[in-house]
Amino acid sequence: MHLPNVLQARFVQALEPLTDSPSDYAGMIRPAADPKFGDYQSNAAMPLAKRVGKTSRDVAAELVQNLNVTDLFEEPEVAGPGFINLRLKDSVLFDSIQQMLLDERVGVSKTTDPKKVIVDFSSPNVAKPMHVGHIRSTVIGDCLARTLRFYGEDVVTDNHLGDWGTQFGIIIYGYRNFGDPAKVAANPVPELSALYRLTNQLIEYQKAKQSLATMADKLATAKSDAETAKEVSDQSESDENLKPKDKKKLRKNAEAATRRVASIEADMKSLKAKIDAVDSDVELSNLASEHSDVDVAVLRETAKLHEGDPENLALWKEFLPHCQDEINRIYDRLNVQFDHTLGESFYHDRLAGVVDHLTTLGLTTKSDGAICVFLEGFDSPMIIQKRDGAFLYATTDLATLQYRRDEFHPDEILYVVDSRQGEHFKKFFAMAEPLGMGEVQLVHVNFGTVLGPDGRPMKTRSGSLIGLESLLNDAVSRAKEVVCNPDRLATMDPPMGGEEQQQIAEIVGIGAIKYADLSHHRTSDYKFDVDKMVALEGNTATYVQYSYARTQSILRRASDGEGLPTFEQALEQAAATQPMTFTHPNERSLALMLMRFEEAIEQVRLNYAPNALCDYLFETAKTYSSFNESCRVLGNDDPAVMQTRLALVVLTGRVLKKGLSLLGIDVAERM
Repeated sequence: MHLPNVLQARFVQALEPLTDSPSDYAGMIRPAADPKFGDYQSNAAMPLAKRVGKTSRDVAAELVQNLNVTDLFEEPEVAGPGFINLRLKDSVLFDSIQQMLLDERVGVSKTTDPKKVIVDFSSPNVAKPMHVGHIRSTVIGDCLARTLRFYGEDVVTDNHLGDWGTQFGIIIYGYRNFGDPAKVAANPVPELSALYRLTNQLIEYQKAKQSLATMADKLATAKSDAETAKEVSDQSESDENLKPKDKKKLRKNAEAATRRVASIEADMKSLKAKIDAVDSDVELSNLASEHSDVDVAVLRETAKLHEGDPENLALWKEFLPHCQDEINRIYDRLNVQFDHTLGESFYHDRLAGVVDHLTTLGLTTKSDGAICVFLEGFDSPMIIQKRDGAFLYATTDLATLQYRRDEFHPDEILYVVDSRQGEHFKKFFAMAEPLGMGEVQLVHVNFGTVLGPDGRPMKTRSGSLIGLESLLNDAVSRAKEVVCNPDRLATMDPPMGGEEQQQIAEIVGIGAIKYADLSHHRTSDYKFDVDKMVALEGNTATYVQYSYARTQSILRRASDGEGLPTFEQALEQAAATQPMTFTHPNERSLALMLMRFEEAIEQVRLNYAPNALCDYLFETAKTYSSFNESCRVLGNDDPAVMQTRLALVVLTGRVLKKGLSLLGIDVAERM
């Protein structure tokens, strides 16, 4: 039962005599912050009192008089300036727990108005290894797809791969100039990766040399600005005519100027590292001299591929499956699947038609040889074809949108892409109505950046993004140290073998990385700290997974040698037919928390926010820990009490397992 929704409907009825817009106030229902005030609380009376010219307590009293909730709640109480406190009847809690035990969906109902939702996520460039920048789109998109399906939506997932861009020009150039066909044929994945890294390193070297030449002037200007800002700020401190807020503003300006200097210096350090890495290696230095136009040459190879050059097209077809295999290996490890993997190449033949269609609609304008769409409310146009005839990402996105409309007939499309692409998606979405897709809800599910310990985007010392596989390996290694340390292993009965240890380390390590990402609001940046991620305390996957393992440990001991599924089934039937009883406040707190699982699922759906589910699972695990410490489950003298507590243990395990699975995280039966 979704209690806030039920309450909202009841409050609408109670508010109708007081206002013409009851729904504006009916939703002001929250879980009570302190159990002594009840389970739920409404503060609708306070904002409504100003509108009706009464005191908030009088309005609250009138609402309580109109409110019909006694079938579910004890008599409502008015507290303070007009809070309405509601406490759920224990009998309702018992009924709900019993129903959840017998329900494979643990009490979460499906939406009565399912929608066709496409989730577009991950979308790496397939010709180069996945890196830390891909983790957020991949795990957020996967979680949303899983949760929306569970919610009852008709979900289609699509990995819009970058399989047609400059990265293939890099590989083709590298193969032609540095590759050994026999080695590539014998061992394609590592050889193609090595060729990509070598060619890209030469490109980055040339770019770094060009950028460094201009960075010195930029740094000098920034230092001068910082010195000036500091002088002005220092002088202002003794200026009695300046207001404190103005002095504070000047201090902030000086601090920002100092940070800009540090940022430029860090960028220059990264550029120098890229240059030094090549200059200090004789072979690389010679290659850099011989291929000084590598960046331009790679673009030529890419253009030839797009123009249908037979040799480049043949190499692309030969290399693409191997590149996809490498990425799929990472997806397998992350337990991420897609319904469709339609890359940019799939839409290439449709791009000219998109330009023609927009031109027919009178939406295009030629500007300096390029074909553009000027959109109201934007300073710059959307370029859909460059003057040299090449198409852009915007053109491909429009072709993709048309295809999805015709093939899937969606009600909603989610684009799980980082916040830096916000301007692109605003323009892109503005094109939906002219293309006849105004009724499709297009959502940019944006997210922030993964940061290193220094608070900057997480990169290697040379300035390149850290490979995703190395992060996974580090997390698994650290997880094994934490959950399979000698002291913990010594308590295991039966003993835990090496294979089981490695399996648990993989589950905990991969889960830690996913959960650390999902537990932050997606729009915020977060620091990558593997030690915190795998900790057995705090808001981590490891803590929630360990809580699940504790429930299974109790149930194994309670089953007394019987098969656990058989024992749980017997408990289900007993709990469903025999009275339950609460003898300790922590039993009731846990039951109420378990009932709120559906509320967490709905929050993820409404706000595209996986952190709502993480927060719920963490709070549930904490509540279970308090219950576990204060409420003896096994060996209890009262059979009714033990049965109630065992039912809560079973249901806690199921809710934690289901919630983690919606995050894309596995559980271990013992830890």
